[in-house]
Amino acid sequence: MGRKLYVGNLPYSANDAILKQKFEEVGTVDSSKVITDRETGRSKGFGFIEMSTDEEAEEAISKFNGSEFDGRPMTVSEAKPMTPNDSRGGGSRGGFGGGGGGGGGRNRY
Repeated sequence: MGRKLYVGNLPYSANDAILKQKFEEVGTVDSSKVITDRETGRSKGFGFIEMSTDEEAEEAISKFNGSEFDGRPMTVSEAKPMTPNDSRGGGSRGGFGGGGGGGGGRNRY
């Protein structure tokens, strides 16, 4: 079990410090990060916590998964490594226009 946890369904008022304070109830928090929208700076409603030990991470999952935080039931689980297909910021949309429509002199048979 890793020590980095995914924390979902956070209240939009949550920030790094509030998240860290919440998880310090079960142990030492090495880092906390609430993911925010780049343009607005508003929380996206999820974040990551890194606990000091595997035991503390297990305790955090059992204590907080499904528990309410400002009226919202949190989802807490072990963070999964991001794969290249998980990237939401880019993506391959091709390049240089294209699309249908006739072009001069090209047969499509």
